[in-house]
Amino acid sequence: MKMGDYILSCCSTADLAAGHFKARDIHYICFHYALDGVEMNDDLGQSMPFETFYQRMAAGAETSTSQVNADEFEAYFTPFLEAGQDIVHVTLSSDISGVINSATIARENLQRRYPDRKIYVVDSLGASSGYGLLMDKLADQRDAGMSVDELRDWAEAHKLEAHHWFFSTDLSFYIKGGRISKTAGMFGKLLNICPLLNMDQQGRLVPRAKVRTKHKVIREIVDRMIENATDGVDYSGKCYLSHSACLEDAKAVAALVEANFPRMTGKVEINSIGTTIGSHTGPGTVALFFWGGRRV
Repeated sequence: MKMGDYILSCCSTADLAAGHFKARDIHYICFHYALDGVEMNDDLGQSMPFETFYQRMAAGAETSTSQVNADEFEAYFTPFLEAGQDIVHVTLSSDISGVINSATIARENLQRRYPDRKIYVVDSLGASSGYGLLMDKLADQRDAGMSVDELRDWAEAHKLEAHHWFFSTDLSFYIKGGRISKTAGMFGKLLNICPLLNMDQQGRLVPRAKVRTKHKVIREIVDRMIENATDGVDYSGKCYLSHSACLEDAKAVAALVEANFPRMTGKVEINSIGTTIGSHTGPGTVALFFWGGRRV
């Protein structure tokens, strides 16, 4: 199959800039969120700037999120199939969202209507710009000439090599969402605790350390990259960061990464955590993504 005979696709929760997706010819479908009851598309900050979204959250606005449903996926996939193109669609981690079920239902319905087309649905077991890092690599492989079958197989074989590390300097929304108890949150704030988490091989966010002070957690998250990145400090791949309204913290992590990894491909790319994932983290989260050994 010639390059271009299939579509590479994901959800907006891969948290890359719209221009990045366009430049890499990666298609995406938008999740949805509500801000004080007003429904909106998670469209990479195009309809509402991220700064405005997080300011409103910090001021007390209520947020909720909803995944893409099967009917939306059918409407999204159909024009590609009618144009004679196959599809590789990669979803947000199944431990975070049930969106893979919607995509799978749509695939099964459409497969009956387009029996000659291939529609592959892959669980990224990732989130935010770590999911985006996987998509960017898949675009590299597609551009190098991989067939649709080879690309699906590569994604399944290598998706767990995309490492995800997160920390938060504001526990308010973790307490509000019930991910941290009120008592633990109160002591965490009192002791200036910044929890460090990563994503495991099942696509779950797992607490790894309770680090006191922002300065120390910034050092700690980069130390985890030194421990886990392919070839250690000789890492030569790409590195992405995403953040929720804490750009200076993200810049501090990026500067430390660039100082420790002189052979890295390009500068660290900094993105915003989108409105779907940000509805649950709130402001104050920084996430670091890179390639390493298979997550276990």
